[in-house]
Amino acid sequence: MKTLLRIFAVMRKEFLQLSRDRLTFGMIVGIPLIQLLMFGYAINTDVRYLSAAYVDEADTHLSRQFVSELTATQVIDLKHRAASLQELDSLMDAGQISIGIFIPEDFDRRVIGNGRQIAQLLVDGTDPIILGVAQQLTAAPVAFDNQQRTSQQNRIVVRNYYNPERRSAVNIVPGLVGVILTMTMVLFTAVAIVRERERGNLEFLINTPVKTPELMLGKIFPYIVIGLLQLVIILSLGRYFFEVPIRGDYLHILWASLLFIATNLSLGLLLSTLATTQFQAMQMTFFILLPSILLSGFMFPFDGMPPLAQAIAEVLPLTHFNRLIRGIILRGADILSMWDELIALAVFMVVALVLSIARFRKRLD
Repeated sequence: MKTLLRIFAVMRKEFLQLSRDRLTFGMIVGIPLIQLLMFGYAINTDVRYLSAAYVDEADTHLSRQFVSELTATQVIDLKHRAASLQELDSLMDAGQISIGIFIPEDFDRRVIGNGRQIAQLLVDGTDPIILGVAQQLTAAPVAFDNQQRTSQQNRIVVRNYYNPERRSAVNIVPGLVGVILTMTMVLFTAVAIVRERERGNLEFLINTPVKTPELMLGKIFPYIVIGLLQLVIILSLGRYFFEVPIRGDYLHILWASLLFIATNLSLGLLLSTLATTQFQAMQMTFFILLPSILLSGFMFPFDGMPPLAQAIAEVLPLTHFNRLIRGIILRGADILSMWDELIALAVFMVVALVLSIARFRKRLD
């Protein structure tokens, strides 16, 4: 009987301690809730409304009807009408579209004749899911009138860009760069600052001439070197074991990675001002990492998510870095053609760093 009483006493103490730890209690409720909402609502492998553009060299009633019928499938969302095939290629290289539709000048004659391909689909095949969804358009019957509905099937040829072998590793390995850098950079920085506080070293540093910005910058610079080392390891092993091509400029990869590393380190500093223990810092890191992996386009196509989930994903640094690193490595894109992603990361970094310095000063006071 006394044993049971002692067990219940310890249990009561543990529950009281958990109830006082708001972060732990929030994760107990928040993690299942977030996962349920993301997997049930935001994550959707039945992709619809892929960003697309088209070139209509025929510009006839039949060609416009053809474009209208493709749009009616809800597989694509036409955002641009390009002037030429070269412009269509440029839009795809920059990552602005996932699918391009090319309608030749003699489209009407091709429709009337039997056996000739009537149009081309240019597909960003880096993600095999997108390629599979795009192929639905070639299997669906296209009707210009009731008599021709059946005869137009399978007359749309698919051109698979960037990943002709349809290998998943080609899409996964560049994305892993962002995931690993997010996990390590945020966690290392957050834990490092909190560890200094727990050991009493911050009080010692207060009495030195080191200023707050100097202290924080000095803390994060070693992790920049670590992040670059991880970048080299991932890309080297990805190329050696999985034959992932690197089509873009290595200098562009370096600049994009440096900006992303700095952004994650700033986020880690911000979390360190919110956490009081190293365990809390790790909890917060996991809280950031989970939605980053699921919503950033790393595992599931970004276009397949509902608008609310996409809006949340745009706030996550990993979303923008995935577009940058995949664009440079897989499509050979110029980093300046994705300037909006660079600006998003830079803004996030500056905001996180300013908030970190402000909160750090407040805690020291």
